[in-house]
Amino acid sequence: MKLLLIEDNATMQTTLRRSFERRGVQVIGCEDGARALALWQASLPDAVLLDLSLPGMDGLEVLSQARAAGLETPVIILTARGTVGDRILGLNTGADDYLPKPFDLDELEARLRALVRRSGNADSSSGAGRGPVWCGMHVEKDSGAVYFAGQPMELAPRELSMLQALLGKPGHAIAKERLFELVFPGESHVQPEAIEVVAYRLRKKIAHTGAQLVTLRGLGYLLKADS
Repeated sequence: MKLLLIEDNATMQTTLRRSFERRGVQVIGCEDGARALALWQASLPDAVLLDLSLPGMDGLEVLSQARAAGLETPVIILTARGTVGDRILGLNTGADDYLPKPFDLDELEARLRALVRRSGNADSSSGAGRGPVWCGMHVEKDSGAVYFAGQPMELAPRELSMLQALLGKPGHAIAKERLFELVFPGESHVQPEAIEVVAYRLRKKIAHTGAQLVTLRGLGYLLKADS
């Protein structure tokens, strides 16, 4: 399991990180609300533990923006705000569970694993045709269409082929030659430089998503989240 821990208290973050890593969970830490959304989009965690009182951006705003961007990762809110009104607000914003501080680590782990199991079961039934969400985008497995924030993106066929390939390995470079094979299959008459034209057009089409199409000279292309 990959866990994104968004918590500004250094002692709490260290305690939770050590506890979960001893239990076989990979933990990615973030202490700043302004950076949390980009890290969430880039790391594709299985679950998120989210504190509400964060510097840079309040935890509820982080959650609201994440849900608006199409990120459906299960979220447990951890906070000292323990009133019924706070819990209702957090759940209505898009949280899946709410655990007030102080809490028991065993209970937290049990709730976390239950959420991830339920999320996996849902994906295996009603969501079986959808690939992982990254920067609010995902590939519909049956049709091959790419969606952003729940809406299909308007892409030319070659732009679509390129984006499909890049979304398969976000954050990793894909060789220019390999992308050419995928975007121009069997078209030996097309010059290799044509892939640069497709990349230029695709870069403009995804500018609003929070993702960047980066050219790596001598290596190829990769997608990365805006910092």
